[in-house]
Amino acid sequence: MRGPHNLFRLIRIAATFQRTGALKVTLNTVQSHPNIKIAVRFLGIPFSILGLRGDPRLPPIARALTALGPAYIKFGQVLSTRPDIVGKKLASELKFLLDSLPPFPTEVVQKTIEEELNIKVDDKFTDFSGAIATASIAQVHKARLKYTGQDVAVKVRRPNIENDFKKDIDAFYLVADLIRRLSPASRRLRPRAVVAHFESVVNREIDFRLEASAADEFAATTSKDSGIYIPSVKWEYSSKQILVMEWADGISLNDIEKLRKSGHDLKEIANRLIQLFLNHALRDGFFHADLHQGNLKVDSNGDLIFLDFGIMGRINSYTRKVYAEIIYGFINQDYHRVAEVHFEAGYVPPDKNVDDFAQALRAVGAPILDMDASHISMANLLNHLFEVTERFGMETRTELILLQRTMVVVEGVARSLYPKINMWTASKPIVENYIREHLGPKAILKDTVTAIKLLSKLPPQLPEILNNLTKNEVIDPPPQETKNLTRSFVFFCLGAGFMLILAILYGVFL
Repeated sequence: MRGPHNLFRLIRIAATFQRTGALKVTLNTVQSHPNIKIAVRFLGIPFSILGLRGDPRLPPIARALTALGPAYIKFGQVLSTRPDIVGKKLASELKFLLDSLPPFPTEVVQKTIEEELNIKVDDKFTDFSGAIATASIAQVHKARLKYTGQDVAVKVRRPNIENDFKKDIDAFYLVADLIRRLSPASRRLRPRAVVAHFESVVNREIDFRLEASAADEFAATTSKDSGIYIPSVKWEYSSKQILVMEWADGISLNDIEKLRKSGHDLKEIANRLIQLFLNHALRDGFFHADLHQGNLKVDSNGDLIFLDFGIMGRINSYTRKVYAEIIYGFINQDYHRVAEVHFEAGYVPPDKNVDDFAQALRAVGAPILDMDASHISMANLLNHLFEVTERFGMETRTELILLQRTMVVVEGVARSLYPKINMWTASKPIVENYIREHLGPKAILKDTVTAIKLLSKLPPQLPEILNNLTKNEVIDPPPQETKNLTRSFVFFCLGAGFMLILAILYGVFL
C-alpha cells in the first residue's frame, strides 16, 4: 500500500537527506523550481534532528542512502548503473556506496537454515564459520559438508529483508510521485520508472533460487572456455533464502601484490578477463554483469574464478550482431559503417542524416583511437558513443546500458592488473571471430539451414499443394491463407537457393 502509512518513512528520508546535505543535491538534479527548493529546505530544518548522520567521508547522497539502510544502499547501487536516467554526475557519486553492513549473528543464520531446509545444521555441516562477507541482502559463511568433506560457501539472506524491502519500495514510489508533482522537469528522469526498475532488480536478487539457476546456466555456457572456473551449486542445500556453492580457493583480484608474488602473469590475466567477457556477451548473450575485483579470484592453476551471480545480463542475437559491428567498425575506423548499423537497427530515427551521424562518430573515435595503445579506453569510447546517440534521438536501451557499464568495470579491473593493456589488441580477435561466424558466409549458410528446418515444420498438406501446382491440376480453391503461404514458400526457396549459391561462391573466391 502506497499511502499515508508511509508518512513516517518519508519524514525520515527527508530529514536524513536534509542532515547530510543530500537534499540540496537531489533538488538540483531534478531541476526543481527555485521557490520549491527554498520551501522544501526551509521546511526540512525542524525535522533534520530526526535524520541519520551517515558516514561523513562519503558524498552527500551516498552518505544519506548508507545511513538509511540496506534497501537504500541497494537502490543507490542500481541508480549508479543508470546514468541515462539520473545523469553521469549523480551516477558517479553513487559509485562510492559500499555494500557492507554489520553481520547478523551466526545463530540466526543457522536457525534460518534449519527452518528453511528442515534439517539440523550439525547433521549436514561442520566447521561452520562466522560471517566472512556481508552485504545489503545477505552474508556469506564458510562450512564443510559433513558426509563429503567438501568446503562450501553458504550464503544466507538477512532476516526479514524481503518484508523490509517491500515497505521501503512502497515509500520509494511515494517519493517518486511527490518528485513528479513538485518538479515537472523531473519527469524526464522518469522517477516511477526508476523505482520500478529497482523493484525488478531486487525481486531477482532476493530469491537465491534464481541466482543458483543463473550460476548453473553460466557454468554450462562457459564449460568449454579455458582459463575460467565457475563453482558448482549444491542444489540440495539451496532455497529461496539460502544458496550453497562449492568453495573456491584463490587470490582475490583486489590483492595485486599477492598475485604478483605468487608468480601469476598479470598481463595475461587482464587480457583473458576482457576476452572472456566479450565472448560471453557476444557469443552467448549471457554475461556476468558485476565483475568487480571482489567477485573475481585466481586459483593456483591461474584460472579466473567468477563469484556472485546475482546480477547477470542478457542480449538477444540481433543486438549482439549490432554491438559487434559497432565495435568492429570503430576498431577499423569505419565510421560510416558504424553510422549505417545504427540506422539499420532502428536505434537512430530515420529522419536523421547518416552522414552527419558518421561525422559525429568520427569526432568520438578519432581522438581516442589516435592515442597511444596503452591509453585507448573502450569504456570512454562507449561513454562518448552514448552521448552522441542521445543527441541524435536514440532511445535508451537497458540491455546496452548494462553491457556498457560492465565493460567499464571490466576495463578498470584489467587496467588495475596491467595498466599498459592494449584494449583493441585484447578485443579484436574476439570481435573478428564473432563477425566471421555470425555475419559472414558461414552465417548465411547457417541461417539458410535454420530457415529450411523451420519450414519443414509447416503443415503436412503443403507438399501436396505444391505437387498439385506443378501438375496444373485444378482442385477446390484453397483458402486465401493457403495461397499466400504457398507463394511465400516458393519465393523463399528461390531466395534461399540464391543466397546459398552466393555464400558458396563467396567462400570459394574470398
